[in-house]
Amino acid sequence: MSQLSGKGALVTGGSRGIGRAIVERLRADGAEVVFSYHSNAEAAALVAERTGAHAVQADQGSRDDLERLFAEAEKLLPGVDVVVNNAAETGQGLIAEVTDETYERVFAVNTRATFLAVQWAARVMRDGGRIINISTLNTAMAAPGVGLYAASKAAVEQFAKVAARELGPRGITANTVSPGATDTDLLRAGNAPEALSRATTLTALGRLGRPDDIASVVAFLAGPDGGWITGQNLLATGGLML
Repeated sequence: MSQLSGKGALVTGGSRGIGRAIVERLRADGAEVVFSYHSNAEAAALVAERTGAHAVQADQGSRDDLERLFAEAEKLLPGVDVVVNNAAETGQGLIAEVTDETYERVFAVNTRATFLAVQWAARVMRDGGRIINISTLNTAMAAPGVGLYAASKAAVEQFAKVAARELGPRGITANTVSPGATDTDLLRAGNAPEALSRATTLTALGRLGRPDDIASVVAFLAGPDGGWITGQNLLATGGLML
């Protein structure tokens, strides 16, 4: 029997990159999966067709969309056992140049949406469940242009720590996974080749991470072997040196 057989999982932002790899891995481990996507219906349909997961369109910045997503998850899943908060806006830009619109959007998608998902999970998740928030190494590794993104994700890390304490009596764990430089379309679109080469040089394992690397860490936390880990931030970086 697969380690997540009979379990239900919600993954936000599951149509591409790290999110897609997480959907694929949780399905391979036996979970029934609902995942959200923002606008790329074609990519979402391909993931759903390939894996058998359920795709639900939702703008993570919209409270109404989130409530609809949560309702669909409750309807489609056998129960809520795993929640992975992966969807995010990068909002890159120097602090002096960030607009009010960008600020509101990044915190709505990265921070408020994650809080609402954790709140929903606290109310409906079955005992023994798993909450996993995806953050970033940038909360520990400051760099120009990532202030808004890092700050929004720092809050996400704190949500997991507090949820671990509040939900521990029910056997529910809450953790954060913080990827390093992971080879996705988003990473390559936002970084020059020399920056990617430098990240590889600074990584102990000598390469960029792959989405599957992050999905494996999530799967560990979601499965039975991760049951004694809670309130932690796992740096899935391949040894990227701070």
